[in-house]
Amino acid sequence: MKILLATHNKHKLSELLAILPQSTERGEAIEYLSFADFPDIAEPEETGLTLQENAAIKARCGLENTGLISIADDTGLMVDVLNGAPGVFSARYADPNKADYEANNKKLLKELSAYKGAQRSAHFSTVAALAAPNKKIIFTQGKVEGFIIEDYKGTNGFGYDPLFFVAEAGKTMAEMSKEEKNKISHRFRAFKQMSEIIKKL
Repeated sequence: MKILLATHNKHKLSELLAILPQSTERGEAIEYLSFADFPDIAEPEETGLTLQENAAIKARCGLENTGLISIADDTGLMVDVLNGAPGVFSARYADPNKADYEANNKKLLKELSAYKGAQRSAHFSTVAALAAPNKKIIFTQGKVEGFIIEDYKGTNGFGYDPLFFVAEAGKTMAEMSKEEKNKISHRFRAFKQMSEIIKKL
């Protein structure tokens, strides 16, 4: 069975491949492809106003362009004192036309410069979507609570990971090993549920 992971993001792809099952319950092997295997397919514009809408847009794009069962996700960092921002715009928070991790982090720190401690509470949320021929899109969701620290800690991960402190782990996402992160992350929680759906396909 071939399944398309509808992303060009190498960091995300690496995380997903460490989570998703290698075979179905019947023992059928699963081969995962990504948009990198289909260079003519442009990743669609994320015009949705929610994580669910954007995940569906990307999954549907994969299915329509390849005919393969396609899985996509959208992830947002929601900071309470910023009324849920950057939220659905997390990847392009600093620049609507370009994803830039460093610029996004700098903007976030600037926006939170007047707030301290518990005022910097936040959560990460991931919505995963699976699109298959002649079926309704299936969604799963994962969430992890934490807060935004005042300076970078850790060198692992990507995106907002060096700034997002996970209370239950006592460290930032970027201070965790890949194995630690995959046990508690929002993406892990969404795709662990998705894994059970994939096994039954």
